[in-house]
Amino acid sequence: MRITLVRHTSVDVPKGMCYGQTDVPLRESFPEEAEIVRSQLGSEQFDAVFTSPLSRCVLLANYCGHTDAIKDCRLMEMNFGDWEMKVWDSIDDPQLNKWYDDWFHTQATNGESSRQQQLRLKEFYDYLKTTDHSNVLIFTHGGIMIHTLLLTNAANLDNVFSLQPSYGGIMRIEL
Repeated sequence: MRITLVRHTSVDVPKGMCYGQTDVPLRESFPEEAEIVRSQLGSEQFDAVFTSPLSRCVLLANYCGHTDAIKDCRLMEMNFGDWEMKVWDSIDDPQLNKWYDDWFHTQATNGESSRQQQLRLKEFYDYLKTTDHSNVLIFTHGGIMIHTLLLTNAANLDNVFSLQPSYGGIMRIEL
C-alpha cells in the first residue's frame, strides 16, 4: 500500500511555542503554501483520504480538493497537556527535564508520551492493512511523520528530527 503523508502548512503561533493538539490558526501565507502542496500532489488519484481533525489539517485537505477526507483522531499531533500554548523556555515543570532526557518515553504533564502517540499511529496503520486500499493520502502533523519514519525503520531516535518534513512537506512510504 502506498501512503502519501502531507504535513499541514505553517501555523500562526510565536516561535518556540508548544502547541501540540491545540487548534491553532494558520499563517496568512496559507493560500500560497497550500497551492504549492496542491500542485505537488497533482492529479494523483487516491482510493482513501484521511486527515487529522485539527483545523490546520482539515483546511489543507479541503484546499487540495479533499473535502470528504475522513477525520481520524489517531492522526493528531502529540498531546502536550499542561505545556500546550506555553513557550518552551518558560515551562516551569520538573517533568520537562525528564522529557528532555527521554522524549520518547516520558509523558508531558497531563499529556502523552511520544511512545503513546506512536502506538495510536500504529493502530491506525494496522487498521489500514485490513482494508483493500492501495493508495492512501493523509493530511497530518510533524509528530505523525516522525513516527511513520520510526515505524518503517527509515529513521532512528537519533536522526529522526533531521528527516522530519517541513510545513507543507510531503512524504511517501510503502506500508
